[in-house]
Amino acid sequence: MIFIKGSAHFQLGLDKFEQVENLFQKNPNMIGVAFVGRSNVGKSSLINSFYGKKTARTSKTPGRTREINVFSFNLGNVEGPDQDLPPFFFFDLPGYGHAEVSKEMQKNWNILMGTFFEYLPSSVAILNIQDARHPDQKADQDFHQFLKGSPHFTVLAFNKIDKFKKQKERAALQKKKKELFAKYKWVEQIHFVSAESQIGLPQLEQALVSFMLEQYQIQSSPDFPV
Repeated sequence: MIFIKGSAHFQLGLDKFEQVENLFQKNPNMIGVAFVGRSNVGKSSLINSFYGKKTARTSKTPGRTREINVFSFNLGNVEGPDQDLPPFFFFDLPGYGHAEVSKEMQKNWNILMGTFFEYLPSSVAILNIQDARHPDQKADQDFHQFLKGSPHFTVLAFNKIDKFKKQKERAALQKKKKELFAKYKWVEQIHFVSAESQIGLPQLEQALVSFMLEQYQIQSSPDFPV
């Protein structure tokens, strides 16, 4: 079985839309995953669960980070990275929907994010992370309307599922899952996870790995345009 193997390596930070355009124009076939969610949903903790502690910096001030951080990483098995596979990439996007930022900062964020998703290769999956206790908030709804019609493989992960102490809370979220599939038809999969207790992470990891390997096989085909 193939896993996300070893630590990730920071490549660069993007805080201007021109940088985003330049990156994807020069690298139109990047394969990987973009992590995005509201501020304070545990996005950084989830990234660190996959790639090792301190990969993503957790901020005590939600909404502070306004930069897209790009990392490379390898896939492999228990024996180590697969040397036949190229490096893959993940994008740590700044949190959306935080009210306590200036209008100028919000404007710059909108331009940066708009450019990112406009130029993002379809070989990069989108992982939208939400707080299981507060699903489908207004900011989440706005983000998914923004994604509407996107060609990207899109996964929704409800983090902090371990915070539910009562079965009826989990049952309510399971019911919400059916509603969200009907509401957001571009979402391919929905996972319930916990970065803290590792619940559901192996299943989510394998979903992302399967997507990346499929994209690698497509690009390795002799029919794939260079």
